[in-house]
Amino acid sequence: MHTMLDITVTVVSLVIVGQFTWALRAHFSSKKVPAGTVLISVTVVTTTLIYLLLVWWETQPWIASVSGVIIQLGAAWLFWSAISASREARLRLAFDEENPDSIVSTGPYRYVRHPFYTSYLIFWIGFAVAAWHMWVFPFLFVLTVIYVVAALGEQKKFANSGLAEAYADYCRRTGFFWPRPPS
Repeated sequence: MHTMLDITVTVVSLVIVGQFTWALRAHFSSKKVPAGTVLISVTVVTTTLIYLLLVWWETQPWIASVSGVIIQLGAAWLFWSAISASREARLRLAFDEENPDSIVSTGPYRYVRHPFYTSYLIFWIGFAVAAWHMWVFPFLFVLTVIYVVAALGEQKKFANSGLAEAYADYCRRTGFFWPRPPS
């Protein structure tokens, strides 16, 4: 049973990382790939390999493997919801220097300003649960820091653009990575 769970975790994880990678070229539009996006890509590849090593090296509780896959699938759902909502906006890659052209406020963007980063974080949390090892935490921390820095940079670009006032209003209605509690 453990081998089948390890295979499931591996396949689901690689398919979702593949979808994230696909989006770099097929969904996001930037004139060049920013250095920060390259850093994210290298960190994702490294973390994926280490997490997979942990999945296959150690035996995880079956509930960790199953829970991790369910969490990852939830992250994939959020990711594709964000793709659907932002398809027309042609968002830029993380750390792109250009200011944004529009504000997306449909789909998951009704609740959070950065649903892509949220989906990535949820995915890595699910992968960490599935790997079930203490060595997942430093990598999860590094990825979280990178995504927070990228999101804060994007918000700063909005504040410095012609969309500043509309974006400030949008920020009052939505959460950063997690939905804002109703007031």
